[in-house]
Amino acid sequence: MMFVAGLCSALLLCTGLASVLGQDSGDMPFNETLDSAGNVSLRWGFDSKQETITFQLACKTSGWVGFGLSPSGEMDGSDIVIGGVNPNGTTYFTDRHAVDAQLPLVDGSQDYTLLSLKEDATGTTMKFSRKVQTCDKDDMEISTSAMKLIYAYGADDSIAYHNNARGTKSVNLLQSTQRSTPSQDTVGQLEITVNSFAVPERDTYYHCRIIKSPNFPGKRHVYRIEPKIQSGNVDLVHHMLVYACPASVSVELEGECYSGQSMYVFSSCQQVVISWAVGGQDIWMPPNAGISIGTSDDPVFYRLEMHYSNSKLSKGRVDSSGLVFHYTSELRANDVGILEVGLIVDTSYVIPPNAKDFKTYGLCNTSTFSQVLSGDPPVLNVFASLLHTHLAGRGVRVGHYRNGEQISFLGKNEHYDFNLQETMFLGSLVQVKAGDEILVECTYNTESRKTATQGGLGTTNEMCLAFLLYYPRTKLASCWSLPEPTAMSAALGVKGTSELVALMNSSVWNDTAVGRFERTVRGLPQLMAVSVSNGTRTVDLSFIREFKSSPATACTTLPLSGGGESCAPVTAGLGLCIALLTSLISLTRAL
Repeated sequence: MMFVAGLCSALLLCTGLASVLGQDSGDMPFNETLDSAGNVSLRWGFDSKQETITFQLACKTSGWVGFGLSPSGEMDGSDIVIGGVNPNGTTYFTDRHAVDAQLPLVDGSQDYTLLSLKEDATGTTMKFSRKVQTCDKDDMEISTSAMKLIYAYGADDSIAYHNNARGTKSVNLLQSTQRSTPSQDTVGQLEITVNSFAVPERDTYYHCRIIKSPNFPGKRHVYRIEPKIQSGNVDLVHHMLVYACPASVSVELEGECYSGQSMYVFSSCQQVVISWAVGGQDIWMPPNAGISIGTSDDPVFYRLEMHYSNSKLSKGRVDSSGLVFHYTSELRANDVGILEVGLIVDTSYVIPPNAKDFKTYGLCNTSTFSQVLSGDPPVLNVFASLLHTHLAGRGVRVGHYRNGEQISFLGKNEHYDFNLQETMFLGSLVQVKAGDEILVECTYNTESRKTATQGGLGTTNEMCLAFLLYYPRTKLASCWSLPEPTAMSAALGVKGTSELVALMNSSVWNDTAVGRFERTVRGLPQLMAVSVSNGTRTVDLSFIREFKSSPATACTTLPLSGGGESCAPVTAGLGLCIALLTSLISLTRAL
């Protein structure tokens, strides 16, 4: 990745802007630190009436600074602005776009407006704005999907290659949430980490540690979860999960998660409390909710699961990474829970080689919840999600169905990046009611692979999961599915996984063959399993429904009476729809 491979990148598919932009956000209430060193920070906000978004980029440099929106996190195709303050005090600022890895080209239409540019002893601060949709082919639209932000900066005002002064981060600009930090005299920290663990010389290793929670003087709410990655070990830590252990677990324990006698104890702790994956930053809870700790309904023991990816088989690596729970005695209205949905992690699910975009599906039918929960069926108020695949993953979508029809998405990243796995807010609550269905769709590319890819724990194996953050908390742990094994064997004419893998490795895979296999597997009955925190589970059979295409945004031109044209963006934004109607009415009157 060259030049400004770090200029802010953003992948957005404009949908539902009316609901998002219908809520005024003030000036710039949202903020993110874009790099781990704290040298680059971004503030932003949007104006629902003007359909504009305002950014303020602050960077610890006296040279040029760059920010852009990119479809993939790479420089190519990015929508970029570059600015700075010259030594004589004058400023420069241009709207650009990147083609390959060369110096970004200046746009023919300058659609970003510079509001201020300042330089002082602390660095350079650049404030600017633009329309959510500009209708410029060289600009990216801004919508409600996750965006991969990239940035870059120079030591002086000669715009040139940035070397390592750049970075990338996924942020949802239109569906972020304001952070609420409690009073300092009410806060504390609970660290759940490994302790000087010697990482084995293995490509994939899952290490578990069961830790007893300290005694709290009363209920506390965790409002922020901070990843604590030991210095020099960023390349090792692939993901970290904290699980709640049932009452049957009463001792601290440490060892390999899914091997040996201890695996049965580790596996009994199956309700996810929080999930973090490579590239993720701090996870903040919304102002009205937190993770409950310290009550009789909360776990006494927690299981920390560390997935180490030691692809270089390095020797002598020692790790003390984990997660830090920041908690407060200022209680919030709701307790947060996490529901794990998607495809059951199992070697019997196989992805063919040489596939451009092979899709898998994991199904959850909430009508089965009543079989494992007592009382009235719960309503899950989903506010965020973490989407997860391994190296072959290229996209993840989570569909929400009611009465057989898809009504929304509970998460969506169609330019999935294995190295940038962030927990993303939905922007507004989505209620999942009894009888609703949740369908996780993962898209994979295996064109570089010569043999079949199996589901499994390793990074070269695959997963298709989504972790849904919701409230109020229930005892639900997971709800996922797998093609029914007997039906799978019958449809493919094989007996068991070994024969299936052998068949796939000996077959010729082109687009036609890949598509046929995908349709066959998708049409099979799905064996669905639902489990709760105490280990109780139920199974059922169901079928996969049709998945809607992601809504796209189009720009159209409206003919004027004078024969000219006026570009009008047609988006889901209410203000833009009104603008379009107003133009049509005016045109009708003119005629």
